[in-house]
Order: sequence, then C-alpha cells, then structure tokens
Amino acid sequence: MATSKPPNNNGKRKCPNCDQPTVPKFRPFCSARCSQLDLANWFNEDYSVPVVETDDFDEDDYPDEER
Repeated sequence: MATSKPPNNNGKRKCPNCDQPTVPKFRPFCSARCSQLDLANWFNEDYSVPVVETDDFDEDDYPDEER
C-alpha cells in the first residue's frame, strides 16, 4: 500500500489568513502561527455557523400523518 502525500501546490493555493503560499504540513495554512490564529478566531466566536431557528412554527401548518 502506497502512502499518499499532499500535492505540492506550487504557490497556487493561498493561506486564508495572510495570502502566503500554503505548506502541506499546515494545510490550508502557511504556518502553525496562522493555524493557531484561525483556531483562536473560532474560540473567540469571531466566526460562526448561521443557524435557522425553527421553534416558531404553527403546528396547524404541519398536520400529523397519523390523523
């Protein structure tokens, strides 16, 4: 079984934090520093995944199938 190595990006992909070429070891980032900065942004809730609240619905609009 052959081990797969991440492809060399030849400078085509950029780090999302600093726009430097990515390094396979830290992909998609260029360094451990940029990786840690991104993680800190998630921990500080600078990034978030949008959530759609579905609690406010009228049950009459969704009849049960067993009726």
